[in-house]
Amino acid sequence: MEQAKRSPVHAQSVEQIEQHLVALGQPGYRARQVVQWLYEKRAQSFASMSDLPATLRNALEERFAFSDLESVRVLGSGDTTRKYLFRLADGNLIESVLIPASPALYGDVSDRRTLCVSTQVGCAYGCKFCASGLDGWSRNLHAGEIVSQILRVEELSGERVNNLVFMGMGEPLANFDNLMQAVGILNAPWGVGLGARHITISTSGLAPQIRRLAEQPLQVRLAVSLHGATDAVREQIMPVNRKYPVEVLLEACSYYTQHKKQRITFEYILIEEVNDRLEDAAALVRVARKVNAKVNCIPYNQVEGLEWRRPSQERQDAFMGVLSRGGIPSTIRREKGHDIAAACGQLRRQVIGASGASAGASAAAGAA
Repeated sequence: MEQAKRSPVHAQSVEQIEQHLVALGQPGYRARQVVQWLYEKRAQSFASMSDLPATLRNALEERFAFSDLESVRVLGSGDTTRKYLFRLADGNLIESVLIPASPALYGDVSDRRTLCVSTQVGCAYGCKFCASGLDGWSRNLHAGEIVSQILRVEELSGERVNNLVFMGMGEPLANFDNLMQAVGILNAPWGVGLGARHITISTSGLAPQIRRLAEQPLQVRLAVSLHGATDAVREQIMPVNRKYPVEVLLEACSYYTQHKKQRITFEYILIEEVNDRLEDAAALVRVARKVNAKVNCIPYNQVEGLEWRRPSQERQDAFMGVLSRGGIPSTIRREKGHDIAAACGQLRRQVIGASGASAGASAAAGAA
């Protein structure tokens, strides 16, 4: 069976694998052996699963494929942030970023290793600060490609990822079903075993999907890319605001917090003379109060091809002062990886520009 017709094994729950095995006339307990090989022993082939019968290993090989994430480039930073560029089986390129401990983000936890994961090839939402959408949207990642980013980064780095943020390429909630399948595998004790509260899903503001996420059983965290607290400002930065304006977004956020009983985080990229004025900060105070949100400010990371600039330190401090005086829990991320183009999509664009290596990206850009 051609690999394209085989199901990705890392996209399967243990229950789904068990169903396949029972259909093959195998005892159901073999499924636990398979997932132990996949996630505890990190097997990279069925042939290496030595305690399974050879006939079963062959049958699994015929039905399932390992997600092929070829490491194209790894860039390390002076602050130990590392960016990984992966080529998928169809030639498309995606990025993952391994971020060291950051007290501004997660408290003073010295052994924190956060992985920023992609959920799509490119992005269709066109946020004006982001490189991911500059070449358009190509396709969703399947759950196995999402899960495999964690496995490959741990293999390449030799480090255990203990915090996960879906803030890489793509809009996670636009790939909802594959995202939820991947989160289930990443959280499961038989899978990667990451606690739900160590998993953060970011969205540009898809209000219906925020409500849908609120109804899921796992207590994952939610971060909303706000970047503007009024429609006039946010629409300059976030085209999605035309469909889901601030008030609609806030209603969805309130729905989420009521169901989950946890605070959401507003991500807010500070862009000079666009959204970093004192009146912008005052508007952000009012919005954050409505849903009892935390605010994480990020000075703009310069993207080639975009004209916006990072505010001066003085402007950043003045903005944060307004939030502080307004009683809003807030931090400013002295972002890592500035020297390795770690913002979403930057490394992929460099490689595409140099070699045209991402299959389908040009066609996707025209269609998006």
